[in-house]
Amino acid sequence: MTNATKYNARVTGVGMYVPDEVLDNDYFAKYLDTNDEWIVTRTGIKERRILRNGATSDLATGALKDLMATTGLNPEEIDVIIVATVTPDMLFPATAALVQERVGATNAWGFDLSAACSGFLFALQTGANFIASGAYKKVVVIGADKMSAIVDYTDRNTCILFGDAAGAFLLEPTEDKSTGILDSILHIDGSGADYLNMKGGGSLNPPTHETVDAKMHYIYQEGKAVYKRAVLGMAEVSAEIMEKNGLKSEDVAWLAPHQANLRIIDSTANRMGIGMDKVMLNIERYGNTTSGTIPTVITEYYRAGKVKKGDNIILAAFGAGFTWGSMWLKWSID
Repeated sequence: MTNATKYNARVTGVGMYVPDEVLDNDYFAKYLDTNDEWIVTRTGIKERRILRNGATSDLATGALKDLMATTGLNPEEIDVIIVATVTPDMLFPATAALVQERVGATNAWGFDLSAACSGFLFALQTGANFIASGAYKKVVVIGADKMSAIVDYTDRNTCILFGDAAGAFLLEPTEDKSTGILDSILHIDGSGADYLNMKGGGSLNPPTHETVDAKMHYIYQEGKAVYKRAVLGMAEVSAEIMEKNGLKSEDVAWLAPHQANLRIIDSTANRMGIGMDKVMLNIERYGNTTSGTIPTVITEYYRAGKVKKGDNIILAAFGAGFTWGSMWLKWSID
């Protein structure tokens, strides 16, 4: 955020929701040519959560209700709801509208934001700008994805990676320019569109028998190409935001990375000059939940007493588009 504005956006509450059903690696080993060791070695994932009955709005609503229960937030106080997702319940209305109705946020407006695995970062920056404008006092940012809805469970290269989850942050204004969301560096590069996408369902390839038969409504990924760009993108942008703001490795309390692949996370930590003891991780239990990874991992670490007021947290993500970015957040909750 620039100092030209009166307010910074600070995080004043968090919440999360994950489904009850667990799919461990042995589940896939029963019918695919894979095993627990192969999956853990290459990804760091041991299990993931699946929502059998329900939609992304159920995940998002669960996360927001958890936030409200733990903060005492009255839904009528909410000004804006932003839902970062690539698995909306429908193309329209927005999932944000469904969440708004379910929690009774009668005074809120909102919308969905699509930036794949970088979605929560992009949504956080958008929410912070609303706060900085002075026009809004309570902005809820939710990262939610039901990835199981768009995964081909016969494709061993993708189905082992993804799970379902949601996390929510409450943003409020502060005149203290030394706390809250302090800076971000965000990127998009459409030349990467061919390597990670879902080809069917939009205006380019509307649903037909042919698109369904061709499995165009599932995630498509060229793993090696995406991995190579993700390692470089996440690592470099995380180091860049530290250098831009004069942060040394010892100044960083935590790296909160997108939980896509443990090797990508390790490379990012190395580039930042920090050890894995400073890295927030829940990939082993939830897998890649796309927009849900960063808010859920921060929520879990905060509730475990590991995140303290004043901690410098670097958020980092990389996703389809390509999209990628990093954010400097100074924690402001006791």
